[in-house]
Amino acid sequence: MTRETSTDYANPHRPRAIRALNAAMRRVGARPSLAPDDLVAAARKAEELEDFGWPPLEEPLRRLVEAIEAEAALSGMGRIITRTRIMGVLRSRLRGAAYLADHPGVPSLDIGPPIVITGLQRTGTTFLHRLLAADPRLRALRSWEAVDPVPPRSGPDRRPRQARVADVSLRYLAPDFFAVHPVDAQAPEEEVVLLDQSLLSTTWEATLRVPSYSAWLEEQDQAPAYATLRRSLQILHHQEAGERWVLKTPHHLEWLDALLDEFPDARIVHTHRAPTETLPSFCSMIAHGRGVMSDHVDPLEIGEEWLRKTGRMVDRALDTRDRRGDEVFLDIDYRELIADPLVQVARIYDHIAMDLPSDVEARIDAQRQASPQHRYGRHVYRAADFGLDDDRIRERFAAERERFGLD
Repeated sequence: MTRETSTDYANPHRPRAIRALNAAMRRVGARPSLAPDDLVAAARKAEELEDFGWPPLEEPLRRLVEAIEAEAALSGMGRIITRTRIMGVLRSRLRGAAYLADHPGVPSLDIGPPIVITGLQRTGTTFLHRLLAADPRLRALRSWEAVDPVPPRSGPDRRPRQARVADVSLRYLAPDFFAVHPVDAQAPEEEVVLLDQSLLSTTWEATLRVPSYSAWLEEQDQAPAYATLRRSLQILHHQEAGERWVLKTPHHLEWLDALLDEFPDARIVHTHRAPTETLPSFCSMIAHGRGVMSDHVDPLEIGEEWLRKTGRMVDRALDTRDRRGDEVFLDIDYRELIADPLVQVARIYDHIAMDLPSDVEARIDAQRQASPQHRYGRHVYRAADFGLDDDRIRERFAAERERFGLD
């Protein structure tokens, strides 16, 4: 019998050892420091480097930490994970600046016109990304590269092993999460994790309750974040090139103008699915993810927050498409993608002006067959668990539903 994910979001899964650790940290008042000055100093000491490069980190780091301390209600383990994540970003930034200094030709590298898959969460972007990544001509970002795109300055490269350890740890901490969103250190990953390098990324609000940081982020110029993304891709391209990059993240939907300003030659694949299916599913994913970090998960708050947030993402995307035109966009309906993936893949190859040889098509079909649904369990979710109902969701997304023929 296929196991089903929990819908008791307010009471996250806790292994006994983690409950004991959290209790012990509370008892002795152990709080690993998240103070920006401490984090910066620790990163510099660990890497024996000083220069974080561009763009400046001071304000986004301060804003993020202030929101975490005031709003995230981290558990002891959540605090350890959060410090580790931020330290990883800072250390990678230091090594990235050193890498560019050591390889001054990298910023002028031509990485080619990227293929960018975007759409609301749970619209098939991951499935489609992994299909296209089966083409050996296309360069996809691996999960371990996303977390840390810059190799060590000396000694063995432990990044793949560290990512595998992180996968095992996540499976231990939140076994349901893999049924919601499979994680694999070697599999293609979202480049939104590379945007963490600028600390101007939506990954933080997806995994932590940080509404003040989220509100601040929505008002920021995203040009520095996308310039940082290009720099990270160039560093990776310098290590291992492909004909073209195939990228994917829902994050871009909110910032298509910044994406196209930085990558004017991008070809965009825009996925669509009925929002009555996507939003409750994504709210469940958010709740499971936050449950790793905090003992206080409010599904009703998540429902309100992400109804607003995903509505904003769609509004901004449609506005950009209205102003810039639809020429660089190809729309993919989730129902058609699931019914016949190879037909939709062929449409994409026409859109990006690449041939689709029979051997590449066979690789893509093999990838499709290797990714059956529910292999980690059945993801169960209901709109009502998040204070939502179908009529309210349909009303909020009326413009998208009408434009793309969604339910």
